[in-house]
Amino acid sequence: MSNGPVLAQLMGQAEEEGADLITLRAIVEEAGELGAVRALKHLGLDDANAAKDMAELRELLAAWRDAKRSVLKAAIGWLVRLGCALLLIGIAVRTGFSGWVK
Repeated sequence: MSNGPVLAQLMGQAEEEGADLITLRAIVEEAGELGAVRALKHLGLDDANAAKDMAELRELLAAWRDAKRSVLKAAIGWLVRLGCALLLIGIAVRTGFSGWVK
């Protein structure tokens, strides 16, 4: 499906008629559609499976974001626990708890 000839025809018509607003809008529409088709073809998304591929990519990206968020939460949780443990050890040393243990 190529819109190139349609675009060339509209450009010729605009030149002959003095380029009225409707013709120019049609040229812009056809050029935009042609550019979008070319971009999708360049990306390899011009086949029947493109919608499925994009859905899978979005799902994969969402899973990646969830995994990053989970790792960040886990790391923060461990750092908080480590800080609390160090605080408790410091309090125990400061209050002489080591003497109680002996």
